[in-house]
Amino acid sequence: MDFALSGRQRAVQDLARRAAVEVVAPHARESDERGEFRREVIDELGRRGLLAAPLPSQFGGSDDDNVAMSLVYEEIGRVDSSVRGFLAVQVGLVSQCLLDWGTEEQQARWLPLLGSGAAIGCYCLTEPEAGSDAASISTSATRDGDGWLLSGDKHWITNGNAADVALVFATSDPSMRSRGITAFVVPTDTPGFEREKMPGRELGHRGSDHATIRLREVRVGNDALLGKPGEGFKVAMSALDHGRLGVAAGAVGVHQACLDACVEFARHRRQFGRRIGDFEMIQAALADMSADLEASRLLVRRAAWLRDWTGSNTDAVSTAKLFATEAAARAADQAVLLHGGRGYSNQFPVERYFRDTKGLQIYEGTSHIQRIVVARHLLGRDDGAGSVPDADRNVGRP
Repeated sequence: MDFALSGRQRAVQDLARRAAVEVVAPHARESDERGEFRREVIDELGRRGLLAAPLPSQFGGSDDDNVAMSLVYEEIGRVDSSVRGFLAVQVGLVSQCLLDWGTEEQQARWLPLLGSGAAIGCYCLTEPEAGSDAASISTSATRDGDGWLLSGDKHWITNGNAADVALVFATSDPSMRSRGITAFVVPTDTPGFEREKMPGRELGHRGSDHATIRLREVRVGNDALLGKPGEGFKVAMSALDHGRLGVAAGAVGVHQACLDACVEFARHRRQFGRRIGDFEMIQAALADMSADLEASRLLVRRAAWLRDWTGSNTDAVSTAKLFATEAAARAADQAVLLHGGRGYSNQFPVERYFRDTKGLQIYEGTSHIQRIVVARHLLGRDDGAGSVPDADRNVGRP
């Protein structure tokens, strides 16, 4: 097993790390405090090539693999989960979904714009009554002559207010559940496409743009179809595999930031006449945090590698997202505790890390949903067998 990064992957990692420090980090605290989405940050990431990294050169991309893109998510997530969240939607849920499912015309129109940052994309799946149960969406897609009418409400749509194009999932027959869903590519200036900021104040990811979107008989032509009619659920789930990699890798970044902050604090904070890092309880917390981080990073790298080499990684990326986000949440919890009163305010960034990790456990499928995905992979389909297998049958199974 060779765990070394290629020269190109290291170059992408360095590019992302510089962008994180020079472009993203200077605004992270202020964006969080103000609940402000900064378009100028996105524009600069586009100029530096990070929005187009996995796209083919014909669309202005660098043809980078999923391992390289996971490094981008990790480095950006290390300083600001809101910007990393933007990337996971823009690149994973929208651009890579168009690359997988779009027509030549859809790709030629949108991918160069998305890759440069000239256009922003959003992914309209979640509804007020359809979150984890995506097959129960009620947004309707009704045939209308040579096109379709889309009607319904979506919420918690990241990038929704800023987006120029939306991937919209709607059903032509709710009784068919997943088999009735169709995906569409919809320019957001289409008449009837309405949006507004989500009400309330988010717990974390406050520098993100979260929208409620209302579709009021939005008319699109057949050229807006993403995939075939009835394939929308398959389109949505394949896109989520891309998005989950972004969330998992971002969780590794937050986790690394928590460990870095805790090590630095433990070296310099003194109590009872010595630095707190010399107390065994603090050392144990740091060691556990470090071990979890190494495991998370390897799971994410494996999920990205599998996507590159086999084209499929649903089980692996769900496992990575489950473990990495849960581990990041534990690390952030310990980071606030270790910092004491300082960690309880935004004087130190661990307070923001703590809030942001809750979103990581929810976005692109909650930890509960990831457990279901993994368990179903383990169990396989019910073959109707009723007898209990011999106890020795699995002895020696690898």
